Amino acid sequence: MKYMIMITMNPTAWDALPEEERNEVVARIDPFMKKLTESGELLGTQALGEPKDSTVVRVRDGVPVVTDGPFAESKEYLAGFYLVECDSKERAIEIAGEIPDAHVNAMEIRPVVFSSGDNA
Repeated sequence: MKYMIMITMNPTAWDALPEEERNEVVARIDPFMKKLTESGELLGTQALGEPKDSTVVRVRDGVPVVTDGPFAESKEYLAGFYLVECDSKERAIEIAGEIPDAHVNAMEIRPVVFSSGDNA
């Protein structure tokens, strides 16, 4: 089963960490991804830019309306995700708990119900 583990970041909590701890978290990311890659569970991962750099497109009366900035003001935002394939939701929860910044950010797990690469 495929699961998306979405990283919801609270920049205030991240910024409150001592620089040494932030550096330690970042240093643990590559070994974590290597472990998941070697197990065959990591299908992909992406980090996203901050909401201040986003663009929102809404189509109104057939016309795209483009605005700068996030869709909604929020203290937290989607910072990235891991796409994993594992045997169970319990394993996805275990993986989410191993993500180096899980002690600072929230990890939301959702089953993937459709993927453009699926042949089903």
